[in-house]
Amino acid sequence: MRRLSIGMLLASLVLMSACTGMNEAGSIPTTPTPVSHVVTVDVAEINGPFSFYPNPATVGSDQTVVWRNSDAVTHRVVLDKGSVDTGNLPSGTASQPMAIGAGTWSYHCSIHPEMVGTLKVTAP
Repeated sequence: MRRLSIGMLLASLVLMSACTGMNEAGSIPTTPTPVSHVVTVDVAEINGPFSFYPNPATVGSDQTVVWRNSDAVTHRVVLDKGSVDTGNLPSGTASQPMAIGAGTWSYHCSIHPEMVGTLKVTAP
């Protein structure tokens, strides 16, 4: 009877360790959190009237940027150097995903020039 109890105990311990996902080293393996390839910058009144969020926004050079208009009026985001132009973004719409080279980029809303933001694109 005692051998049966010890055997059952050992079997249950083996089963429990298999269910916890432990590896041979005795630790639970972790899965890295995937990085989204699209970073969204909101055009919204989060940082005061007519603002962008987050600002500054940090993006990896392997990611794309989307500007989403969460405001009640139309906006048009352009990089100060003119290389990016979202076109008019009516309320509730978003730009196409855009790949932007590494560097620090200033941008603004061409409809509301007082709306300014900064995009930091990091090298891989």
